[in-house]
Amino acid sequence: MSQPVPIPHGLPMQRDVTPFDPPREITELRGARPVSPMLFPDGHEGWLVTGYDAVRRLLADTRFSSRQDLGILHMPYETPGMPAPTEPSPQIPGMFVAMDPPDHGRLRKKLTGAFTVKRMKTLEEHIVEIVEQQLEKLANMAPPVDLVKEFALPVPSLVICELLGVPYADRENFQVNSAKFLVRDQSLEEKMGAYIALNTYLTELVTGKRAEPGDDLLSDLARDDDVTIEELTGVAFLLLFAGHETTANVLALGTFALLENPGQLAELRADADLMPGAVEELMRYLSIADIFFRYATEDIELCGEKIPEGSTVVISLLAANHDPERFDDPDTLDIHRTARGHLSFGHGIHQCLGQQLARIEMRAGLGGLLRRFPDLALAVPAGEVRLKSDMNIYGVHELPVTWTETAK
Repeated sequence: MSQPVPIPHGLPMQRDVTPFDPPREITELRGARPVSPMLFPDGHEGWLVTGYDAVRRLLADTRFSSRQDLGILHMPYETPGMPAPTEPSPQIPGMFVAMDPPDHGRLRKKLTGAFTVKRMKTLEEHIVEIVEQQLEKLANMAPPVDLVKEFALPVPSLVICELLGVPYADRENFQVNSAKFLVRDQSLEEKMGAYIALNTYLTELVTGKRAEPGDDLLSDLARDDDVTIEELTGVAFLLLFAGHETTANVLALGTFALLENPGQLAELRADADLMPGAVEELMRYLSIADIFFRYATEDIELCGEKIPEGSTVVISLLAANHDPERFDDPDTLDIHRTARGHLSFGHGIHQCLGQQLARIEMRAGLGGLLRRFPDLALAVPAGEVRLKSDMNIYGVHELPVTWTETAK
């Protein structure tokens, strides 16, 4: 039987312990009631799911829909200038993360072959080359430098641009607009402006690939007449957006976390074989894509709680990945931990398609950075690092770092 706890009014978001732990209110709620009612700012009575077992079950249950056009999806935080929704959002063609079966499977299956473990392994050598080229540029700069701008963002951007066939020269356009799109506290006009700019650019890009396909993933899709230009544009948006924003944030925030845990950092520098496990642990510990939404298509029982049809359900992957019922001492970064089973890539039919690519980029990026800069350090006090508390993907806005020595 759940013990009585206050029902949260809106999603607790203030990280008041460390920059890496869930908000204290969410941690307390997870311990008392991992599937909890929550009162949304617009008055909707929805749910917040924070426990590992509950989140895993929910993500595997397709009665919790990913579609945004079935009913009104309520926001768990207030956004000035953003009107409260009065009707469902339209479904965006090609955006398969916001689809249910069978539509979801039709598009996802067309991409599965591009992201197999085998194909990613063949890419690994080239990814290492990209990392080394960026490290060489970094080594020729005079510290302090912003690691986000000079390393964490360029590496995944270069990789995803090459994979998709997006001209890297256009990166400033899509990086600026994708960053705007992620800002939580902005008007509907600003958010839509960024989306329209990205959509216009990608429509032109995929239309060109259908006319003259090249040797890249989007061209492969463009050759398939079963995929419309609108769907191609939606897929391109999703892959480009997810392919650089997420990895860039975990690469920068992961470096910050290691610099804040010097004992772990020293062990990782001393033994490169620890890197694969360290990457899994950083994925778990940081959970940069934290908040996800589902819509209950019928009355559903979840871990002893009855979630009524029509409810907006908010999922915290960060809280689930820090659940002591699943991971011992979860708020401690431990590169020796067996962190496999974490939910940072999701679970069920929507589990991240590019997870192997992200792992390779993280191993190559962090491994190269630690080897090349043996005395890498923060150039500002940790408390002055600007956190992306205002964004829908967590990370740091900048990470000023310095060094005195580089290794060839």
